[in-house]
Amino acid sequence: MTTSNVDVLFQPFHLKNLTLKNRIVMAPMTRSFATQGIPGQEIAAYYQRRAEGEVGLILTEGTVINRPASRNEANIPFFHGEQALAGWKKVAADVHAAGGKIGPQLWHTGSVASFLSDWVPDAPVESPSALVAPDQPRGEAMSEEAIADTISAFAQAAADAKRLGFDVAEIHGAHGYLIDQFFWSGTNLRTDNYGGATLKQRARFAAEVVKAMREAVGPDFPLILRVSQWKQQDFTVRLAPTITEMTDWLLPLVEAGVDILHCSQRRFWEPEFPEIDGEQGLNFAGWAKKLTGAATISVGSVGLAGDFMSAFAGETSHPASIENLIVRLERNEFDLIAVGRALLSDPQWVTKIRTGNHAELKDFTAAALAELV
Repeated sequence: MTTSNVDVLFQPFHLKNLTLKNRIVMAPMTRSFATQGIPGQEIAAYYQRRAEGEVGLILTEGTVINRPASRNEANIPFFHGEQALAGWKKVAADVHAAGGKIGPQLWHTGSVASFLSDWVPDAPVESPSALVAPDQPRGEAMSEEAIADTISAFAQAAADAKRLGFDVAEIHGAHGYLIDQFFWSGTNLRTDNYGGATLKQRARFAAEVVKAMREAVGPDFPLILRVSQWKQQDFTVRLAPTITEMTDWLLPLVEAGVDILHCSQRRFWEPEFPEIDGEQGLNFAGWAKKLTGAATISVGSVGLAGDFMSAFAGETSHPASIENLIVRLERNEFDLIAVGRALLSDPQWVTKIRTGNHAELKDFTAAALAELV
């Protein structure tokens, strides 16, 4: 693998109370190693190794808020309860001891079932309209009381993140999970104030989550929101097919208190609106930054050939050039870049990129999902 000068990747980043030594973020990746929802020493060591390997900002795997059916796998970690929060406090402390920065990704899986097992929660799953996808019923439609309780649970998790010493908190609003199910017209058929014909109307739930979290953490603690056009239920979905609709979707969320938009694509180099600015045009994160003025994180198959979903089909991904990434960062298209699988299988990936040690970069195989390297 050859690439140009990587200095742009190693420029510091500052936002509110957050200072990062470089532009590289560890993307949140579900690991399901938290027995009974409690993150233990093995998980703390897993994140600490990435901090030792020079990752600028670590975003944890999705960790769920205090709702009865907020997770869809038995060993997804909680971000509530005395034992779980004590485990997360140690994770944050160990990462800081290694010179890193870290934030939890706060999550509710909605009505999405696991595709890895048949596990189901004890309580009925909940979603905006009791749908997991268009015309596919599952679980219960949320009452306004359930919505209010869920908003409060997100706010409490954010307050706990700050109290435990984390540097940021990220809200999972992507990939067809609960918040995204409110965004998506195919899964939000509500006729109350949390539904509506427009994406802007359907974004009210997310905006209220953000506002409550902002009130809980104050003005200086950075909040990140992960969003995506695509859904795991349907890769072809585009929530905002036009610039106007993207502005109507994302700008109110930034105004509600989001500092950084984490814009998930399956392949970061693909232009979001090629009909406007061509095949080398701005990607999703680029347009989000341009339209809202917020800082953005881009993500999607960085440093590897093949996308994440192919790993579950047993496909191996090989190291790939980051030339396109360097070009986009140099033109200030987005602020930060999240790396997933490359860091999952190799905690020293950042160091190898910085020093030009490309010969030691590792392939990614599905086997890496079964262990904490």
